[in-house]
Amino acid sequence: MQQHNVLILDFGSQYTQLIARRVRELNIYCEIHPYNKLPKNSNEFKAVILSGSPSSVRSEDPLHPDLSEIRGKKPLLAVCYGAQYLAHFSGGLVGQSNTREYGRANLSFVKNEEVFLDGISVGSQVWMSHSDTIKELPTNGLRLASTHDVENAAYRIEGEDTYAIQFHPEVYHTTDGKQLLENFLVKIAGVAQTFTPDSFAETTISDIKAKVGDDKVVLGLSGGVDSTVAAVLLHKAIGSNLHCIFVNNGLLRKNEYTDVLKQYEGMGLNVKGVDASERFMKALAGLSDPEEKRKAIGNAFIEVFDAEANQITDAKWLAQGTIYPDVIESVSVNGGPSATIKSHHNVGGLPDFMKLKIVEPLRMIFKDEVRRVGASLGIDKELLGRHPFPGPGLAIRILGDITPEKVAILQEVDAVFINGLRDSGLYDKVWQAGAILLPVNSVGVMGDERTYEKVVALRAVESTDGMTADWVNLPYEFLQKTSNDIINKVKGVNRVVYDISSKPPATIEWE
Repeated sequence: MQQHNVLILDFGSQYTQLIARRVRELNIYCEIHPYNKLPKNSNEFKAVILSGSPSSVRSEDPLHPDLSEIRGKKPLLAVCYGAQYLAHFSGGLVGQSNTREYGRANLSFVKNEEVFLDGISVGSQVWMSHSDTIKELPTNGLRLASTHDVENAAYRIEGEDTYAIQFHPEVYHTTDGKQLLENFLVKIAGVAQTFTPDSFAETTISDIKAKVGDDKVVLGLSGGVDSTVAAVLLHKAIGSNLHCIFVNNGLLRKNEYTDVLKQYEGMGLNVKGVDASERFMKALAGLSDPEEKRKAIGNAFIEVFDAEANQITDAKWLAQGTIYPDVIESVSVNGGPSATIKSHHNVGGLPDFMKLKIVEPLRMIFKDEVRRVGASLGIDKELLGRHPFPGPGLAIRILGDITPEKVAILQEVDAVFINGLRDSGLYDKVWQAGAILLPVNSVGVMGDERTYEKVVALRAVESTDGMTADWVNLPYEFLQKTSNDIINKVKGVNRVVYDISSKPPATIEWE
């Protein structure tokens, strides 16, 4: 197991995952757990951070964690709701703000000679997002910083290593947020900055050896970064006992099935290709609801693996390339108060009939961390640079029901778009790109004839880990050429649009 350095208690803030990202950037390991479900090994964590929340401490039923084993015993940093919580229940006063305090603000007062505020001065920009405000500090509270509108923007409890801030250090808009987190975690809490790609790989390989032993493991290989890095970690741990299976679900990119199999030649991995496209298409027949499609694909995926695993004598484990954002989005941060966005096909366990146990080497790290671990393992840069591709494949990029004809159209459109990005030197400047087949037809004119054909949307985003994303401002010349190429080369499409939505409020995929 990873060394347990920082525990983040989630009160439902949409920013909680960003706290974890910032902590990880300091080479410090952290875990997110619900505010009301402390892990059994909570005594092993060296510091604790309380997140923000959409809830109010002034409500009839406020979120009320048990901090008896934390407060005054471990360094504690309370953010936004956490800061209000400490004030409200410890002798202070929290009231409703005269106006909603949201957006950029600048510190107008900073208490000198406070280690917590090293490198932070008057004028430093912070990000506010709250409707309540701390009117009176808790017992033994000492004000550390203010803004023009928020008097108690930061404080500490004298006699404890307990600090609280009304603003959000985890968002980019707080210019010195990373410095503040480093001050608290490194200078005050004394947490070691030892969570590096090399240390993660070394620890994970050791953990796999201890967990799996001499058992055989079946891994679903997709050709993507996550499953590839998971495969190499497992291979280094158990060698030939790893059996990789690459399933053609009929929803892959054009020529991807054969291309991916070739890609792994020479890597020393034991890979078997299984063409199960007909099974998946049959499972999807007549389904148009996104969640139903995901579940159908997940069930078919499990059935294929069960059949393949039964052909491997004494296979006892199923390995998956699940990463932290998958877990967070699927199960509301381990069952906490955050809203579920969508389910993921490779999260949530296996049915009782399947005799395999699960091993997930990447479950606790983000996408950018996966790439850095892959680089430390010596995996080819081109492979590590591949854009993320959804597990359900093109099924969630075809809005509505799935047919072989629609898949064929989208494969051709996608190939034009992705190859165009590569040829134009834009591929590595984009985090993820793809095409979406819309469930509408539009009128067009080709030659002298009226057409009534499909509309496709192109999507390209930049991101660090997929938790948030901005649309990429691709050159008009590129979009113009790509649109022309798609309409001229792909029969059945007569209109191309470009998606300029960011996440949030949209998600990266349309379904």
